[in-house]
Amino acid sequence: MSKVESKLAELGLTLPEVAAPVAAYVPALRTGDLVFTSGQLPVVGGKLPSTGKVGAEVSPEEAKDLARICALNALAAVKSVIGDLDQVEQVVKVVGFVAAAPDFIGVPAVVNGASELLGAVLGEAGVHARSAVGVAVLPLDSPVEVEILVRVKSA
Repeated sequence: MSKVESKLAELGLTLPEVAAPVAAYVPALRTGDLVFTSGQLPVVGGKLPSTGKVGAEVSPEEAKDLARICALNALAAVKSVIGDLDQVEQVVKVVGFVAAAPDFIGVPAVVNGASELLGAVLGEAGVHARSAVGVAVLPLDSPVEVEILVRVKSA
């Protein structure tokens, strides 16, 4: 078991299977020493645990937990193209999208769910630049979506 997956286990988490794409794309793509993930939804066991807008049908606390699931799914996508998460040298960028009710302004706090998970699992390698964006709607009426860009050891 890799160090990263051991850390996940210490946190009571397991890396999920890579979520199936919902359109014409791949979950992750490596180019040189960079791995780009597609936007990851908080899919668990093939379905979304919640749908709707944050600040209306979905609470900010639940949305933060969903962002954490998105980050786990992103790590699974990264692993699918590099084989071993111990090859991750740095999370370079995180982009989080939150389907927000019109008056909801807590988007950054929701995306913290993803950022905090990456920091807890990867330590210094999990420190990243980030964008947190409120949007009107996301695929499948998901409350959140997260994509990451990571730098990995050269092949």
